[in-house]
Amino acid sequence: MNAIAAPKSPAQNRLEGFALTAILQGLPTFAAAVLMLKMFGAPEIVGERYGAAIYVVLASLVYAAITPWLAAKFPKRFVHIHAPVFFDASLSFAEKIAQWRSQPTVSLQLMTTMIMMSLLAVAAVSMG
Repeated sequence: MNAIAAPKSPAQNRLEGFALTAILQGLPTFAAAVLMLKMFGAPEIVGERYGAAIYVVLASLVYAAITPWLAAKFPKRFVHIHAPVFFDASLSFAEKIAQWRSQPTVSLQLMTTMIMMSLLAVAAVSMG
């Protein structure tokens, strides 16, 4: 049985690309930044109640909003931080993630991020 997908609206496609960029690219970056701030004892963000969570969410959203614009304006400079597959209207949400994960550079990036986050988490917890 062949299923024909309904065409996706441009707004829905942009929202999917925005969400994937924020979750899969921005969130790990800024979570690592918060762990480093915790490790170095910078109370400006991590000392306030929910300060770290608010920082990570807001920074990830700003990152997701600005990255596609910067990548379109400066394609050679921002080729490594922008995932054009997130904004491909012909792909479903799951297909976007699957195609992004199948890229060799993304696999390396995910492995590096996982190791870095693990080490930062252990260091932050060990320091109190």
